Amino acid sequence: MELSEITERAMRVHALYDRLNAAQRGRTWERQDFVLGFAGDVGDLAKLTQAADGIRPAPGGRDLGHELADCLWSVVVIARLYGVDLESAFTATMADLEQSITGALDAEAQR
Repeated sequence: MELSEITERAMRVHALYDRLNAAQRGRTWERQDFVLGFAGDVGDLAKLTQAADGIRPAPGGRDLGHELADCLWSVVVIARLYGVDLESAFTATMADLEQSITGALDAEAQR
């Protein structure tokens, strides 16, 4: 699945959540609500990785793949809500990191 397809699907689910929240709570989530929700998802992810590494008991209900997918959904939705072209940002950031890390490795090799 391409990022554009992931984004389309994520936004369809976002629209469904908007309808559900409007019906149940009388309001839809603002951008900041999605960011706070993402912070919670990352916390859940941390617990699941600790469980996978034997550091803590496994929490019930969700697996690591599910939580990673929740986090991806949040990142995609937040990027769209803030007008970030995630594909371009990712490509540029990875290029910057590759250049920076390669430079650091070259400097280490010259020591």
